[in-house]
Amino acid sequence: MGAIDLFDGHCDTVFQCLHGGGGFARNHCHLDLERAGTYRRYAQFFALYGQPEDFAGTALEGITHQEIFRRGAALFQREMEANAEKIIHCRSGGEANRAFSAGKAAAFLSVEGAELLGCSLEGLEQARDLGVRAVTLTWNHANALSGTNCEQRERGLSSQGKAFVRRAEELGVLVDVSHLSDPGFWDVAETLSGPFLASHSNSRQVFSHERNLTDGQFTAIIDHGGVAGLNLYAEFIGGVRDLEAAIAHLEHWLELGGERHISLGGDLDGCSALIAGITGIQDYRRLYEALLRRGHSEALVRDLFFNNLMRVVSEVCTM
Repeated sequence: MGAIDLFDGHCDTVFQCLHGGGGFARNHCHLDLERAGTYRRYAQFFALYGQPEDFAGTALEGITHQEIFRRGAALFQREMEANAEKIIHCRSGGEANRAFSAGKAAAFLSVEGAELLGCSLEGLEQARDLGVRAVTLTWNHANALSGTNCEQRERGLSSQGKAFVRRAEELGVLVDVSHLSDPGFWDVAETLSGPFLASHSNSRQVFSHERNLTDGQFTAIIDHGGVAGLNLYAEFIGGVRDLEAAIAHLEHWLELGGERHISLGGDLDGCSALIAGITGIQDYRRLYEALLRRGHSEALVRDLFFNNLMRVVSEVCTM
């Protein structure tokens, strides 16, 4: 096994640092740059996320969604500046490749829950100007764009939601369907012509949880040239909730023709319990090694760990 490249599509480390303090260099979260530095090429989508109720009883009690976005974006930027010798904020695949050539990691910025942007086109455009390159349309709470897997599950994209999705595609911002209602998913698939992603969602056929994707949904992602990222949150894995159970999700997607459409989105720092054997970013290599032991080629595993998500980012995030 050679050096490992890793591109993970979703973490909530910004939220953990905003809520509890600390930074990216070294911390007690699932992810820090010291542990991520063991990978040869490393890219990461850092999500801006948070709900006002998360900050009850803290100095930020009463904070609004829009202020969570502003504070999270400012924290991200401070951490990029403080760790400039290790990581660079990137807005395209080309910028990421230049970061790798300089021996640095590539940080991409996303938003989880469009309520942080006021669910508005203006908010989307401002976020894009700040370097956001992916937006998860909803978190668990329904918003003006759509229902979710938890609330108003029967509700798809509103007219406002469809306009938001169309504008994201025009701007070169990836639309992320994790957390979205099933009708909302199909509205996204019908509205977009190019790739979209489910940054941190698993297979509902393998484990029947509403946060996971049906086979039809995964096939639609394939048809659009997108990717679905394996979520390592134990609650969405099922079974004995270990590496083998996680691999079952990947192997089912491979049976559906997903070789170029599977990525990783571990939900690090965004979940209460990872699967057994994974305690943080440093342990992704255990998944890599387990896939090789099961007879998967190193070329395939490299695609799952890095190339597939990089391809989609390079195709969509060009501006």
